[in-house]
Amino acid sequence: MRSYSKNGDRNHNSGNIPRRGLPLVVRARPGNRAQGLLIVGSRVMRCALGRSGISANKREGDGATPLAAMQVLGGFRRGHRISEPTRLPLRALRTELGWCDAPANANYNRPVRLPFAASHERMMRDDRLYDIVIVLDWNISSRRRNLGSAIFLHVAKPDYPPTEGCVSVSPRDMAWLLGQLRRGSLVKVVV
Repeated sequence: MRSYSKNGDRNHNSGNIPRRGLPLVVRARPGNRAQGLLIVGSRVMRCALGRSGISANKREGDGATPLAAMQVLGGFRRGHRISEPTRLPLRALRTELGWCDAPANANYNRPVRLPFAASHERMMRDDRLYDIVIVLDWNISSRRRNLGSAIFLHVAKPDYPPTEGCVSVSPRDMAWLLGQLRRGSLVKVVV
């Protein structure tokens, strides 16, 4: 369906560019499967990927970034460190927030309240990696045991060492991305 502005001109935002914005395309960097390039329109950013590179057969604990198109669901921010404007719903990180990575637990691949008895990741980290953490819809809306948990877009360590399967970018690139992302934006990991 085409849409037009008040003066009758075609609204170019309704053509090939979805209302959720341009997709973020992630691909491995030649010669280093654990680093990648994140492309948004004509902008190209360096990123870190999982230690096992990109995999079409993502499994819990394999250290791979899933080969998939994942929607942005929302995220978390460390309140006193981040002030960038965004259209993305970001909740404040709290010390009691964790993320369950125990496939046999009913809360698998869900946020949980700490302390929590089953295996989990603590979201309030001592480093800056989760100052901004964007939750990607990998195995969340349609959840299956052992297919992987906690696939996020987050801040990278200096020199972009591998992640456990997430995509991570520099703090500067994350600040820019916050202005582009909204709920439903697509992150397409391709080969």
